[in-house]
Amino acid sequence: MGLFDKIRNEFIDIIEWVDPSTDTIVWKFPRYNNEIKMNSKLTVRESQWAVFMNEGAIADVFTPGMYTLTTQNMPILTTLKGWKYGFNSPFKTDVFFVSQRQFINQKWGTRNPVMLRDAEFGPVRLRAFGSFAFRVKDPGVFIKEIAATNPEFSVDSINEQLRNLAVSRGMDAIAEAKIPVLDLAANYDEVSAKIGDKIKSEFNELGLELTKFLIENISLPPEVEAALDKRSSMGIVGNLGAYAQFQAANAMEEAAKNPGGGGLAGAGIGAGIGMAIGGQVGNVFQNNTAQGNDSPPPLPSATTFFAAIDGKQAGPYTMDQLSQLISAGTINQQSQIWKKGMPAWAAANTVPELASLFNNTPPPLPGQ
Repeated sequence: MGLFDKIRNEFIDIIEWVDPSTDTIVWKFPRYNNEIKMNSKLTVRESQWAVFMNEGAIADVFTPGMYTLTTQNMPILTTLKGWKYGFNSPFKTDVFFVSQRQFINQKWGTRNPVMLRDAEFGPVRLRAFGSFAFRVKDPGVFIKEIAATNPEFSVDSINEQLRNLAVSRGMDAIAEAKIPVLDLAANYDEVSAKIGDKIKSEFNELGLELTKFLIENISLPPEVEAALDKRSSMGIVGNLGAYAQFQAANAMEEAAKNPGGGGLAGAGIGAGIGMAIGGQVGNVFQNNTAQGNDSPPPLPSATTFFAAIDGKQAGPYTMDQLSQLISAGTINQQSQIWKKGMPAWAAANTVPELASLFNNTPPPLPGQ
């Protein structure tokens, strides 16, 4: 720097930062030999701090406002320098402006699928992405821990680290929430809040504040999503036999459109496959347990009856069991009988199925 520049900087006594960018977090005020004149004017705009550093250590921090730099409003730096009286010549110090603004729409996302365990599907691989917003909470901590002596520090300089925190702690929070994969979309707000609570403390350690954390999408690998789509399609179709025939009809249509596919021959093959598949699926869903056409159908179930014996309901009894009870005299023609389908109990001799059983019973002996 030439003599003219040195003289010009000696007369500049306004310290301020007008930020034309949208991603600068820290900006160092440029000054020849870092010399600042006492009684200089310091302007700190809204959404800014001004941090004065002396020999590498943070001295005073100024909040928004306009200041005349004197020993009265620079208590820490005055103590460090030992200025007991007025001091008007230049003094050396670093002045850093730190932005208080929110840095919004910062993207995060998993580079590779993350393996998690789901109660319904077992081990699954998930991808997730979203956005977050942050701002500086403590300028002193941020400069000491992150920005250091960089003359300019932007969002890009720390964004990678913040994204890694979001992904690592975010997927951990998703696993701890134990929300089924199919229900995650309905719980984005809840999961976002859990992730935000989990990583706020780590942002604070860097002098930052996490102001917003959003999940935009959580997805399964493409092949798993394709399998779920097929499962959903089957649920919508309902009748698998009809679905197989529909698929065969589509195959026939595609074969007819393909000049080299055999034309009618291809259509005939498609029709045969469709009929075969439709028949097989239809047999399965009709619960046909027969192994061939020569197998007899299942036997009809036997009719059973309930009887009132000694004032209590007894049964159910088959026809053979009722015959034995009638022969033993336990049940007579006036005994109350009921079977499935009868509106009410009835005398045994009024039930058509039991008439033959009483005809086989001999009448009482004479004189009895």
